[in-house]
Amino acid sequence: MNNFKYPTSEKLKGKNDISLLFEKGKWRTYGNLRIIILKNKETQPISELKFGVSVSKRYFKKAVDRNRLKRLLRECFRLNKDLYKEAFGDLSHAMLFWASSEKAVGYREVEEQFIKLCQAQRKK
Repeated sequence: MNNFKYPTSEKLKGKNDISLLFEKGKWRTYGNLRIIILKNKETQPISELKFGVSVSKRYFKKAVDRNRLKRLLRECFRLNKDLYKEAFGDLSHAMLFWASSEKAVGYREVEEQFIKLCQAQRKK
């Protein structure tokens, strides 16, 4: 049985982790999704998987809209964690962004873009 949990230990929260991610991470984009990823390397050892989501206040002024999109992004990661690990690795730090002012129609739209983002990364 698959582990569909998103425990606190997998959430990217620390200021040091986030600043390191933005300094040395690589950007990937597909559709309305952007991800910044920092993989485990000898020069930058990463001991565990950490993942975070963000939605810009510039695009969505209302907190209700931002929070809904963040819930959809987290749920998408939680249910497709195996696909994410195949594409980006077990030991990585990543942050997923919704990089568009258009609202997602529903979970299916977000999930399709997330899956295609992972598949595009796996092909590289």
